[in-house]
Amino acid sequence: MTAVVDALAALGRLSDPLAWLVVGAFLAAAVVERRDREPARPLAVGAWLLFGLFWLSTVHHFAFVQKSVVEGVGTLLAVPVCVSVAVSLARGRDSLFVLSRSVAVAGVLFLPVQAVGAIRRPLVESLTVQVAALVRLVGLEPEVVSGLTYDGARIAAKEYPYRSTLVFFEDGEPLTLTVKTACSGIGSIAVFAGLVAAVDAPLERKLRALAVSVPIIYVLNLVRVVFIAVGFGSQRLHVFPDVVAALFAVESDVLVSYYVADRVIAQSASVVVLVGITWLVVTRLPELLAVIEDALYVVTRREYDLHGIVGEPELRADGGLDSTPE
Repeated sequence: MTAVVDALAALGRLSDPLAWLVVGAFLAAAVVERRDREPARPLAVGAWLLFGLFWLSTVHHFAFVQKSVVEGVGTLLAVPVCVSVAVSLARGRDSLFVLSRSVAVAGVLFLPVQAVGAIRRPLVESLTVQVAALVRLVGLEPEVVSGLTYDGARIAAKEYPYRSTLVFFEDGEPLTLTVKTACSGIGSIAVFAGLVAAVDAPLERKLRALAVSVPIIYVLNLVRVVFIAVGFGSQRLHVFPDVVAALFAVESDVLVSYYVADRVIAQSASVVVLVGITWLVVTRLPELLAVIEDALYVVTRREYDLHGIVGEPELRADGGLDSTPE
């Protein structure tokens, strides 16, 4: 088991360059596909296989560093899903080119925010100001600080010296909570934007779909971070400490509230919320149902007719005729 964990940790050091390589591969496939699908097919297949390798490279971070059950399991399951998409594309399921284009768009939107400090810093610091203001409304008074240390001690898991850390106090001891890029919901926003951009539909309906999804994702992520901050800062979610400590290998007793708030409650609720947002988007852009049907197919190897379930006429996401030889 230790050897497997060490191997995943070593692979994890390649996750950043792999991310750029994956996006580049999907972009290349999308560009070639505009002219001719057949030359684009091996590019897209290779991109999905690389995408699977990328997700495998993130398993150690999410499962063993972040100690997130939801994200750890999710990234692990994403590996065979990516392989399944690659196999289906290779066998001629052309509708999956839409999903491939959506990954390219999502990557172009997400990676610069994650990697470019000039974009990342104002986003994180403005979000921190909003979180602190909302936390103060419920009666807590966190101090907002910059730098990588506080009171001479290193701030846990902080990568950049931005003014993005909330400091609470429990029995005179500081509790630090750092707001990160992911707290803005940029990952989910990029995914939905990629899906909307990739389908063949009127621009007006695409804009309506973005108008309903992007603000909701941002606001709900803001609420999520505030909930975690209040739960951790007030220590009101210090429940079942022995169970939580064992499950997440918690090193400090004060972190129990954080893991309950974030890893248990917030992340579980996020899954339900994303399903709800998907439904709202689909009602405005039913072409996305074809993409969801494809996603369900590559996971279960069964065909689904979601158009019939929701009462929408069948609309192809790529604007073409059906081509599912499998």
